[in-house]
Amino acid sequence: MITAFRRLAGTWFAKGLFVLLVLSFAVWGIEDTIRNFGRDSAVARVGGEPIELTEAQNAARRETQRLQRQLGPRFEPNEAFRQAVARQALENLIGSRAQDQEARRLGVSASVDAVRAYTFSIPGFRGADGQFSPFMLQAFMRQNDMTEADFTRLVVSDLQRQQLVGAVRAGARAPETLTKLLAAFAGERRVAEVAEFPLLSAPEVPEPTGAQLERFHENNPAQFSSPEYREAVIAPLSVETILPNVEVTEAEIEAGLAAQRERSGAPERRTVEQALVSSKEAADAIRTAWTGGADLQAITAQAVAAGGAALEMGTVTRAEMPVENIGNAVFALPQGGVSEPIQSPFGWHVMKVTAIQAAAEIPMETLRAATRETLAREKAADRTFEEANRLEDALSGGATVEEAATRFGLQAARVTLDRQGNGRDSRPVALPGDPAGRTALIEAIFANPAGSGPRVAEVGQAFAALDVPNAIPAALRPFAEVEAEVRRAWTIDARRRAQEERATALMTAVQGGKDFTEAAKEAGVEPARMGPATRDAQGPATGGIPAELLPGLFTLKPGEVTMATTAAGFAVGRLVEVLPAEANPEAGARAKTEVEQAMQEDLEAQFAAALRARAAVTINPAMMDQVAAR
Repeated sequence: MITAFRRLAGTWFAKGLFVLLVLSFAVWGIEDTIRNFGRDSAVARVGGEPIELTEAQNAARRETQRLQRQLGPRFEPNEAFRQAVARQALENLIGSRAQDQEARRLGVSASVDAVRAYTFSIPGFRGADGQFSPFMLQAFMRQNDMTEADFTRLVVSDLQRQQLVGAVRAGARAPETLTKLLAAFAGERRVAEVAEFPLLSAPEVPEPTGAQLERFHENNPAQFSSPEYREAVIAPLSVETILPNVEVTEAEIEAGLAAQRERSGAPERRTVEQALVSSKEAADAIRTAWTGGADLQAITAQAVAAGGAALEMGTVTRAEMPVENIGNAVFALPQGGVSEPIQSPFGWHVMKVTAIQAAAEIPMETLRAATRETLAREKAADRTFEEANRLEDALSGGATVEEAATRFGLQAARVTLDRQGNGRDSRPVALPGDPAGRTALIEAIFANPAGSGPRVAEVGQAFAALDVPNAIPAALRPFAEVEAEVRRAWTIDARRRAQEERATALMTAVQGGKDFTEAAKEAGVEPARMGPATRDAQGPATGGIPAELLPGLFTLKPGEVTMATTAAGFAVGRLVEVLPAEANPEAGARAKTEVEQAMQEDLEAQFAAALRARAAVTINPAMMDQVAAR
C-alpha cells in the first residue's frame, strides 16, 4: 500500500494537486492583502497629502479626553458621541492641513525663537512664581498623549495660522450706515409706569391647617428630603505628597541651568510702531516722513491712504517678533530709529522703535533655587504616575485603601458627604487638594455604584485611592422633623400666589381699558414713573425699572402693559414713552467693534472653506468607523 502511494505521488497528476493545495493556502493566508490591494489606507487626503489612521485616531482620542474632563467622570460616551467626535477631529485636521499648505505656498513660517516665546507666554504653563514651568508643559502633553514634537508642530501651525488668518481678518471694515442703525437700536430708551408687588408686603394669609401642611410636605419632596450621602475612604496621591521624598543632585541642577540659559534673565524689550503697505514706493515715502519727525497719527493717515495700516505693536522681545528678518531689523535700531522697508508675504513693513528696555539678569541663587524646585516637581510628577500604577496594582490584589495607604506612606481618611461636599451636619467636609481637585474628588466618589470596590481615581492633577463601601439614599424627612420648615415654605408660597393674583388682576384691568394709575391704587399699590432705560441696562442704569421687566417693555407700543416675575416678587409695567438713542461716540465705536468682529469671524470661516475647497479634500468613509472605535 505504501509503495502504491509513493508511485502515485510521483505522477504529474499528484504534483498538480499539490500545487493547487499550496496556492489555496497561499491565497487564504494573504486574503487581507489581496482584498486591500490598491486601496487607500488614509482616512482623508488634503491636496494629495494623506491624513493617516493613527493621526486621526490620536486626534479623536485627545478630543474625547478633553470633553470628558469638561463633562466629568460620570459621563459615559456612547457610539453617537464617539462618531461625532471623530468627525469633528478629522475636520480639524483637514482645516489645519489646508492652512499649513497655504502657509507653505505663501512662504509663511515660524522661527524657533517665535515658537519658544509663544510657548513661554501661555498662561497655563506658568507656575506660582509667574515664570514658565516645564512641569506644567509636560503635564499638558501627558494629559493629551502628545510628544514634544507633536506639541511643537501644533505651535508652529498655530503661529502660521495666526499670520494667515490675521491678514484675512484685517480686511473687515464695518459699514457706517449699519453701525449707526445698530447703535440707535442699542441706545433706544423707554420710560414706563411700574407697579410692584413684593412678597414682603403681601397681605397676611390664613393660618394653614395640619392637613394643608402635610399635603404641601408630600407634594414638594425635593424641599424636605435629605440628600444622598456616601461613605468613602480616601488616600490622596499628588505631587505634594511625593515632593518631600524627592532628591535633586547638584549635577542635575547644573544641567537644568544649562538647558535654560535663555531664561536666565529678563530679555531686552522694545516698544515698536509699525506701518504696513502693499508697495515699496509707499513704504519709502512713509520712512521719509517718519524719519522727518511725523507722529504715528500722521503715519497712520498716510498708510491708510496707500491702502495699508499703521499701529502700535506694544513692547516685545526679539523672540516675540513673528517674522525673523523683521525682528532682526527692529533689534538693530537705536531708540527713535526707523527701519528701511522690509518685505514679507503680507507686504512692505516700516518699523520704528520708540523705547528700549535693557536686559536684566536674575541672581544665580534665585535661578538655582527655581531650577531645583522645577526639577523636583518634574521628578515628583513622574513618580506620581508610577506610584499610581503601583497603588492600583495593590488595590487590584485585594488590599484595602487603608492597607495600601500604609504601604505607600499615604494618609487615609474616612468621610461621609453629599454631592455638594457637605457632611451630615450640613458643613463642608475637609478634603485634600485645591477647589478644582476637591470638585473632581467629589465627582469620583459619586461616579460609580457604592460597593464596587477600591480603585485609583484621577482627580484634577492628582490621584486618589478611593473606596465607596456604602451609600445612604436620599429620603423624605418625616413631617414632624421638618414641620417648622414646611410651615415657612407654605407661607411664602401662599404669599407669592396672592401677589401674583393681584398683579395679574391689575394687568387684566389695564388691558380692559382702565387707567393704570387708578387700577394700581385700587390694587393697593402706588405706581411710579421709572426710566429711561436701554435694552441691556443693569443696576442703576435701569432708572428703577426692574431688569426682569425690560425685555417685555421693549416689545410694546406706548400704552401697552406687561408683567414679570422679579427677584422681590412681581411687577406690572405700562410703556409710557419711547426715546431715541442719544448721540454717544462710545456706543458707535462699540457697535463698530461688534460688527467688525462678526465680519472677521465670517471672513475667517469663508477663508477656511475656500482653502478646503481648493485642497480637493477626499474622505474615506470606510475608515471612519476605525477612527471612532479606538
